Amino acid sequence: MIYVSSNGDRWLLLRDPSDGRSFVRHEANVASGSHVTDIALTAFLAADRGGPEHQALWALIGELVDDGATAPSEVA
Repeated sequence: MIYVSSNGDRWLLLRDPSDGRSFVRHEANVASGSHVTDIALTAFLAADRGGPEHQALWALIGELVDDGATAPSEVA
């Protein structure tokens, strides 16, 4: 789970086992009709970064990155 809003909307980071592609699933709350929308990870990351669901995913990605890692261009 990436994020749950105060109104009950949920965003999940998932991977399709058939092709290995990652995507974000948005599950709307009951009042909004409980619609489920799958969004390609690249499209989600390219979208507005201001939303709390975007900020939560960027924070998760930041936790996965080692700050002491050497950038590919710095590798001999």
